Amino acid sequence: MEQLKLENQLCFPLYAASREVIKRYKPYLDELDLTYTQYIAMMVLWEKGKVSAKELGDRLFLDSGTLTPLLKSLAGKGYVERRRNQEDERVLDVILTDKGRAIEQKAAQVPYHMGECLPFTREEAQELYQLLYKLLDRLG
Repeated sequence: MEQLKLENQLCFPLYAASREVIKRYKPYLDELDLTYTQYIAMMVLWEKGKVSAKELGDRLFLDSGTLTPLLKSLAGKGYVERRRNQEDERVLDVILTDKGRAIEQKAAQVPYHMGECLPFTREEAQELYQLLYKLLDRLG
């Protein structure tokens, strides 16, 4: 059956490419004591400073089963604090700490390193970026 051949699946190159790209992040993120998922969570926090856990999960396309241990780990490293929102106790706020802010400058170098190791021209990278966000938008 042709439809079951791996080379006929769009999902497989997306999956494999994602794994390969994340693998290339690892040496840079190891220096920050972050996994890739922790890194993208920190990117949101470096931008916002404070977000609800729900907003963070929505931005990163993560469910609570993945997000809860991620936030616990980041809190254990001292990069974030988790606090109940004072106005609505049902809301869990995630707040960037001074220690979390302190690694931002070093993390700012990661995109440059990644740009050097990905085999795309600037135009190709922009085209791929647009196509992937179009896919995410249509699936969401």
